Amino acid sequence: MSEANVIEIGRQALEVSLLVAAPLLAASLLIGILVSLVQVATSIQDVTLTFVPKILVVTLLMLVVGPWMIRTLVDFTHRLFISIPGVVG
Repeated sequence: MSEANVIEIGRQALEVSLLVAAPLLAASLLIGILVSLVQVATSIQDVTLTFVPKILVVTLLMLVVGPWMIRTLVDFTHRLFISIPGVVG
């Protein structure tokens, strides 16, 4: 296995990881900003107030986007396993 193969597999793994995590991270960031704006406008300074909306939104998003995330990870794993003979041999 050459150094180029290892770097390429690592690059693909990072790319898939970012692709799969991006919707959840973006939704969590957006909800955090919106809740912070509401807290500033209403002068409510409860630290735990941001957690409940984030958990709800991320859970709902997991239900909606979850099948795509799993399919993407399974496709990457499948491509990785298929490429093993060419990389090792």
